[in-house]
Amino acid sequence: MNIVDATATSIRSDIAAGRLSAADACRAALARIDAVRGALNAFNLVDADRALGRAEEIDRRRASREPLGPLAGVPIALKDNMNVRGMKTTASSRILEDFVPPFDATAVRRLEAAGAVIVAKTNCDEFAMGSSNENSAFGPVRNPWALDRIPGGSSGGSAAAVAARCVPLALGSDTGGSIRQPAACCGVVGLKPSYGRVSRYGLLAFASSLDQIGPFARTVADAALALSALAGADPCDATTARQAVPDFTAALTGSVKGVRIGVPRAFVTEGVDDQVRRAYQGALDTLRENGAALIDIELPHAKYAVPVYYLVCTAEASSNLARYDGVKYGYRSPRAKDSLKEMYSRTRDEGFGPEVKRRIMLGTYVLSAGYYDAFYLKALQVRTLLRRDYDEAFERVDVVAMPTMPTPPFKLGEKASDPLQMYLGDIFTVSANLAGLPGISVPCGFSTDGLPIGFQLMGRMFDEATMLRVADAYERSTEWHRRSPTL
Repeated sequence: MNIVDATATSIRSDIAAGRLSAADACRAALARIDAVRGALNAFNLVDADRALGRAEEIDRRRASREPLGPLAGVPIALKDNMNVRGMKTTASSRILEDFVPPFDATAVRRLEAAGAVIVAKTNCDEFAMGSSNENSAFGPVRNPWALDRIPGGSSGGSAAAVAARCVPLALGSDTGGSIRQPAACCGVVGLKPSYGRVSRYGLLAFASSLDQIGPFARTVADAALALSALAGADPCDATTARQAVPDFTAALTGSVKGVRIGVPRAFVTEGVDDQVRRAYQGALDTLRENGAALIDIELPHAKYAVPVYYLVCTAEASSNLARYDGVKYGYRSPRAKDSLKEMYSRTRDEGFGPEVKRRIMLGTYVLSAGYYDAFYLKALQVRTLLRRDYDEAFERVDVVAMPTMPTPPFKLGEKASDPLQMYLGDIFTVSANLAGLPGISVPCGFSTDGLPIGFQLMGRMFDEATMLRVADAYERSTEWHRRSPTL
């Protein structure tokens, strides 16, 4: 098998057994990145020297018979909103174009402690704000399956990198679907853990009560392997949970016999493309044929998830992005000479793109005097009702199944002038973030145009193991994940 087609699990196994060197795996990833970089625009930074140095260190440790981590020698890419000490981290924004952080994110430290080799930072929607990866200051990412289509956002670069066989694993962040949507669009696996399962320390904040780091992979087993390395409490992040971290790979039994799958049929009818509906029903049928029980459930407040999400996330974005003022770090406008107010205004106007400005203004408005109670407070109340809907559903079922997106990937520019239509594409993903639940998207079919379609599972809070078990069993019964794009 070609190295670039190998899974993270097989790469690590081959390196540990001496059948493959970490340096060769790293060179193969770098060569593949170089071959597709121009076509996809999926990478903001490639650090070959740092990556090869890390890979050679892994090879020295293996030669010395030192213990190797569970991701030893596996090439990995990071969404460009995670700090790596000494490596430029931009969030795909002009305001951080030259920012070099002085510390590593906890997720980065844990990956490297597990032996992973970071090869690149991936392009994304600016500050993770977007569903199509068209909002990057460095240009849009293109879908490896069709270069005129979106890869999904905001972690489109990471999804495209895994789909295009540049790396077997990549990290993204998910605030309202930003891992699962790109996974669906690019035909790969995308996992959003429970809120608090993975540390957010060193992740550039968008909406702090919603953000969560998670992996992209080509198989559920690889996603489970990565989550095991990432998960756990962190003293640097008070929102991480002191929950025991199970061996997620041990949960992949291949069996779903007796598992109860919740199907919110009323919620997944309106506005869903016929091809997506058929693929979704096909995935449910496959699970039922393998012994799972399909149980109809109601999620009465799910229809309000999108407006609630866009009130909560913009309010938090307004607060979090106030720090980019041209004083502490990042870009400062050279045209601001007369006053501090002018410096603030010009810096933020020149440094932020249109979508970030839109969300900052929306968030500032809903937090302002006279509107807080009518908008933000009301959104928090409905968020509580939405979480209660899921609590009640999980008394009867083990996982909830939905499409990941209501349509296959659309054309670049198709919805750029209509933010409302763009936001409605988040209808099936935002609930997991609002309720703090884990979610995963796995490939479940292709449109007549040959574009990937995703199937989403959501689990109880901190029960990623059951969710992964169901996703893995479905994957074993299908061939969708074995297909790869031809660039």
